[in-house]
Amino acid sequence: MKILFDQNAPRPLARFLSNHQVIRAAELDWSELKNGELLLVAEEAGFQIFVTADRNLAYQQNLKERKLAIVVLPSGQWPEVKPHVPLILTAIDSCEPGGFVDLTALRFMDSGRAGNE
Repeated sequence: MKILFDQNAPRPLARFLSNHQVIRAAELDWSELKNGELLLVAEEAGFQIFVTADRNLAYQQNLKERKLAIVVLPSGQWPEVKPHVPLILTAIDSCEPGGFVDLTALRFMDSGRAGNE
């Protein structure tokens, strides 16, 4: 699959997606595009999945008509994302066109687990 990483997606995650084509928005000089524009140009460029840490994306955009799937990470910080790589990979591999997967709740699982140890 052709995956676009938003500028806030942690770079190390791409290593775990070696069976996909991962390109960062910054590599395409798309860093200045706002979410709506970015999603549109990504779809036009044939991207199938957009990976972001922008938790507000679902509230800012109408995602129903999208051709690409969107995966929202629990954080943009690698130390917070790393423990969830298996779940993130499963989400990415199971995405359907136009799908939306919000993994932000994983952040709260970590903080709850830390309090129980």
